[in-house]
Amino acid sequence: MIHQYKNNGYNIVLDVNSGCVHAVDELVYDVLPFFEEENKDNRTDADYMYRKVCASDKTLYTENEEGIRCRATEEDCKEAVEEIIALIHEDMLFAEDIYEPYIDTFKNRQPVVKALCLHIAHDCNLGCKYCFAEEGEYHGRRALMSFEVGKKALDFLVKESGSRRNLEVDFFGGEPLMNWEVVKQLVEYGRSIEEANNKKFRFTLTTNGMLLNDEILEFANREMGNLVLSIDGRREINDFMRPTRNGKGSSYDIIVPKFKKAAESRNQMNYYVRGTYTHYNTDFCEDVLHLADLGFEQISVEPVVAPDTEGYALKEEDLPVLFENYDKLAKEMIKRRKEGRPFNFFHFMIDLSGGPCVAKRLSGCGSGCEYLAVTPWGDFYPCHQFVGEEEFLMGNVDEGILRNDIREMFSDCNVYAKEKCKNCFAKFYCSGGCAANSYHFHGHINDAYDIGCELQKKRIECAIMMEVAKNADN
Repeated sequence: MIHQYKNNGYNIVLDVNSGCVHAVDELVYDVLPFFEEENKDNRTDADYMYRKVCASDKTLYTENEEGIRCRATEEDCKEAVEEIIALIHEDMLFAEDIYEPYIDTFKNRQPVVKALCLHIAHDCNLGCKYCFAEEGEYHGRRALMSFEVGKKALDFLVKESGSRRNLEVDFFGGEPLMNWEVVKQLVEYGRSIEEANNKKFRFTLTTNGMLLNDEILEFANREMGNLVLSIDGRREINDFMRPTRNGKGSSYDIIVPKFKKAAESRNQMNYYVRGTYTHYNTDFCEDVLHLADLGFEQISVEPVVAPDTEGYALKEEDLPVLFENYDKLAKEMIKRRKEGRPFNFFHFMIDLSGGPCVAKRLSGCGSGCEYLAVTPWGDFYPCHQFVGEEEFLMGNVDEGILRNDIREMFSDCNVYAKEKCKNCFAKFYCSGGCAANSYHFHGHINDAYDIGCELQKKRIECAIMMEVAKNADN
């Protein structure tokens, strides 16, 4: 399977199964579809493919006012055919799928929990309009996690992680800083049990920044492997969707100085300013560039996911504008890189030389198996976006996993179990998308959220183009 597209003046061909990326000339780009429609044997028959290509007006000839004229010589076509066949023999074009035979092994793997999302606070001091957590309540009551519950969660993670040494814990909410003392206690407890259990915790803090101060930042810089700092971009965009609970004051004005200090104190590494764009700012490229102009070098601005009934929800008719914004952003990032003022955009980060392991390519985040969310009272859910939906309640910190059927359902969730993914060029980059989004839009986890799919495919195309441009510059 190959995927061909044009972007920013480049003719790009992605060989899906091998991951090889080719930047080609116009003739090769036009010849490749003749190979794609043929079977395996015919593709490597040089004489057959040469005759087929040369017999097509689409390849050799174009029309002008005087009639038919040659756009490429037969020798050019012969050379193009031979180059393509050489790449096929090297498994760099139309490569065999090496992943599908791995599915049975993948589905039968022993589940190992390696990450927890601790809902340290089901409460928040902002009233974000798009919050899937309902301002921190998650379809239930406001609550703060106790140290005892958090301690049991960390003990569970150590026990269920098997021989895996590196473990991930995200302090999440609501707003985690509303329960900061417990966050500190849990970090200290985690550090105290690392050596005896041959484990290493990597803690992450996700915060809206309203309560961030120097003391908290100092602790976070010492103990947190990553900071996620929530801001949507321009002041008017941020304050419209992320108002204070009393509607007074600008959350943007409060958090920007704190976030700038946090980014600099971490040497512009191991953090993200993380925003959400909606139907109200389909020109989100301006928000990304605004954050870059503020001095942030690690940026993630992601599409809102919301039902059609919400005014801020993205709509299918928004897609052309959103695509244009991703293209605009990619070109501007190339320009700034050449000018010596680069920044990273999370959704354009792609590793073409190695990339994630097979399991990650097939199943993504590992929700429900390798990754679990823990409520303030200690219940387990497949991830933070399922919290409060009782049909996905998997167990608790006292009794462990009680619903292995849910775990097995998520274990079976992979790109080959999803009809929409099987023949999609992006499947090994997006890993089938978000299970929660699939469930909320289609009623089961083995589907895919359609608008999200289209945006993901566009982001992957832009990311690959940027790598092609970087290589061209080098």
